[in-house]
Amino acid sequence: MTTAAPETPALAPTRHGLWLRSRGPLLALLLLVVSGVILAALQSGEQYGRLDPRSTDRTGSAALARLLAARGISTHVVTTAEEAAAAAGPRTTLLVTDPDVLTDAQLTGLHTATAHTPGRTVLLGAGSSALEAFAPGVQAEPSSANSVRRPSCSLPEARRAGSALLGGVRYATSGDADRCYPSGGRPTLLRLPAPRTGRDTVLLGSPDLLYNQRLAEDGNASLALQLLGTHKHLVWYLPSLSDPSSARNDQRSFFELIPSGWRWGLLQLTFAALCAALWRARRLGPLVSEKLPVTVPATETTEGHARLYEQAAARDRASDVLRSAARTRIAPLIGVPLAHAHTPDVFLPAVHAQVADSPGAGTDLHALLFGPAPTDDKALVHLADQLDALESSIVSQERHASREHPDR
Repeated sequence: MTTAAPETPALAPTRHGLWLRSRGPLLALLLLVVSGVILAALQSGEQYGRLDPRSTDRTGSAALARLLAARGISTHVVTTAEEAAAAAGPRTTLLVTDPDVLTDAQLTGLHTATAHTPGRTVLLGAGSSALEAFAPGVQAEPSSANSVRRPSCSLPEARRAGSALLGGVRYATSGDADRCYPSGGRPTLLRLPAPRTGRDTVLLGSPDLLYNQRLAEDGNASLALQLLGTHKHLVWYLPSLSDPSSARNDQRSFFELIPSGWRWGLLQLTFAALCAALWRARRLGPLVSEKLPVTVPATETTEGHARLYEQAAARDRASDVLRSAARTRIAPLIGVPLAHAHTPDVFLPAVHAQVADSPGAGTDLHALLFGPAPTDDKALVHLADQLDALESSIVSQERHASREHPDR
């Protein structure tokens, strides 16, 4: 026979249990905050990026800028195409550190502004779009590994510098040009003269020789100083993605940016997801009715509650349940209505009268039936044993009285 378990008070987590469960996330959050503060403090100073003449990092170019300044060459750093076009006047060298990030309009405008002014334009790792604007007829070929290479050309700057660290993009052209530092038969430094305008163009396949960490090796410093120090003014253009002129007039939507093949694939996945949803949404037969609540054995329910109490270290809740259940069972045996089973002033005198002559009469019944929560699991087990002994004593006395007075 199965019976429903007696109603018990809701299990509320204790402060200690809440701390045990939340200390992991709290410590992780604290670590994240401390790490953020430390990183913010370390990076609070002004920071510069790759190939920036103000940066002293390994990939910065502050060392080269200082060498140029020692030779009386001024360096003007710009970050927009308009600033570069305005600053690249006559007798200036224009260095574009990353021409491939520029739009066609930026490249065309920059070339138009500088094409008829004498000077020099140096492009680092230029791809096809930059070559089309600044060096028509030159083609970019697959990159090669950076290594120390010999000039193998008649360009005075290269011959004086000697071996230098070159590589990266290789170039091919059929026109008049100085082809230096070849890799696989193709130059990694190409100089295109322009006798009519007086502005030549220098293509460097790799920027590594301009880095602080590489400048002192081989002939890197000599080659960099001669290529960028031809004129007294150097415009150092660091293209920026935040440049307003990089915004295109033909802004396209998100779906227009997705390739057509991906759009068809997305359509097929959507159709498959709809089919799966319809398949899973079908009713596979009639609904099964079930009477609720399901009857659960009282022992099973009690054991489950006990394990929950143990896991939460809720000895106060467990002791309240034990005492409440004991008082509820004892009350009918001593003639106390259930409504007063949890009232000490009514319940305790009746219990005292019942156990006055029993061996456990000296027990503090108030502490046993209405006392504080046990301090540990051993005390909780001892409380359960005492309650069971008290209940057994009262039941034994009731049975003895029934045998002596059958008509009672």
